[in-house]
Amino acid sequence: MKRFFYLVLLLGLSLHGHASSLTIEITQGAEGALPIAVVPFAWRGDGAAAPPQDVGEIVAADLRRSGRFKPLANNQMLSRPTRGEEVDFRDWRALNVENLVIGDISPNGPGGYLVKFYLYDVYRGEQVTGYSMPTTATDLRATAHHIADVIYETLTGQPGAFATRIAYVTSTRSGTGKDAKERVELRIADADGYGPQTILSSQDPIMSPAWSPDGRRIAYVSFEKAQPSIWVQEVFTGQREKIASFKGINGAPAWSPDGRFLALTLSKDGNPDIFVMDMARRSLRPLTRHPAIDTEPAWAPDGKSLVFTSDRGGAPQIYRVSANGGEASRVTFEGPYNARASYAPNGRLLTMVTRVDGQYRIATLDLESRGFRVMSTGRLDESPSFAPNGSMIIYATRVNDKGVLAAVSTDGRVQQRLRLQEGDVREPVWSPYLQNERNR
Repeated sequence: MKRFFYLVLLLGLSLHGHASSLTIEITQGAEGALPIAVVPFAWRGDGAAAPPQDVGEIVAADLRRSGRFKPLANNQMLSRPTRGEEVDFRDWRALNVENLVIGDISPNGPGGYLVKFYLYDVYRGEQVTGYSMPTTATDLRATAHHIADVIYETLTGQPGAFATRIAYVTSTRSGTGKDAKERVELRIADADGYGPQTILSSQDPIMSPAWSPDGRRIAYVSFEKAQPSIWVQEVFTGQREKIASFKGINGAPAWSPDGRFLALTLSKDGNPDIFVMDMARRSLRPLTRHPAIDTEPAWAPDGKSLVFTSDRGGAPQIYRVSANGGEASRVTFEGPYNARASYAPNGRLLTMVTRVDGQYRIATLDLESRGFRVMSTGRLDESPSFAPNGSMIIYATRVNDKGVLAAVSTDGRVQQRLRLQEGDVREPVWSPYLQNERNR
């Protein structure tokens, strides 16, 4: 049976509804992670109520989840400086800590805060970087994620992805027997699972969410009125538009890197093929024309080509075609089944679903070295999506017959699991950087 898968400007989201958070469990940590200490940030409010978020704790948790850092536990700290003149580097050298983060928070007008942080190289005994960031109570957690991004990039040379978001689909059942009902929701949450918000709720299936390159729109498939249709929804306003509702299959939307085009799977002419829609003109052009099933398109980061899943060779494998059309070439030859591929931001790696001994796992393919690596260990892993810095892959899996999300670092050293308190979760996709983050 064939199986196809269908310095700081912080933006606040005004979305609808409330949902329980995803909780993150690190199931495998990285050996050789860099030791770092994040001292609890001081509150300089002179008796005023403390901020609603623990900035230092959020920063440390972000760095720990990356697998690249091993934050020191607070109860192991020999001192807790919050100003540069209070730092005694001998304390931290004695604990084999390589980098130190200190900071404080002070009131900054009605409802506002000023967050300051400093990053030190312990063995050189000097400050590496530091920023002063105005924020609000609403955006305090986002500010903490941004601080973690700055630290991550300063020490690794690679942009962080803590201030990004994930989108995913949840389903919950209520009642029993004939009275049983299923509620399906499309949600958005911070990359650490905090603060989920529902942007679409339905009794019908929702599939294949895809972020626009600017992070302001999501395309998805909805089965309203028992007909699969492709919609594009504004994340901040909730406004949405149906853009494809042809007879047959309307599925697997994928944005071009410049946001001008949307690749789709349509069977309006009788056979599932890849089409490209010009989003300004709403015009369609076919990208593939083949008697096989072509589906699940994904754009290369340079926008010059796409990969897609096709069974034209007798079983599902990954193929590549120019964005201008033409002859497609086969990309994967490892194993009997490879599907739902997507590119890493650097364009060098693909992640995909592969079949190993009858079980579906997440794999990566290095397009230069041809190195193929199975990254997950579940029996039904699917829907892989790279973080915008390429450091992690998020995917859906099942644990104890319940749908959960999982993530694995691109080098395979760190594994995490994200679960809801109730219901199933699936179809994850990592957001791009917001425009202000990308251009900072």
